[in-house]
Amino acid sequence: MIIRDLREDRDIKQKVIAEYLGVSQQTYSNYENGHREIPIWAVTKLSEYYKVSTDYLLGANTGYLGNTNLNVKYLGDITMHDVVYDIQKLNSKDRRDLLRYIRFLKNGES
Repeated sequence: MIIRDLREDRDIKQKVIAEYLGVSQQTYSNYENGHREIPIWAVTKLSEYYKVSTDYLLGANTGYLGNTNLNVKYLGDITMHDVVYDIQKLNSKDRRDLLRYIRFLKNGES
């Protein structure tokens, strides 16, 4: 589920998001697991929290990859700027290998 992936990618506990929304951790867990429908107000608050569109959260816009601000924390303390910077330091062979590996990972998730 999209909201679980967003939360886990940022190493945030369910309890933190539940408190942000003003719901119990169990209620939020039910949202993530699809056992309970997420109210529109919660979708709106989550889109603001994660800085993504509501369409993205609802799965309506699969082409949107999330936040395009490269200075926002992407994973742990790493920003997307850090990732892009590190990629740019690679030689062209290593970049090609990295892209192949990313494609391999994407195909494994399908």
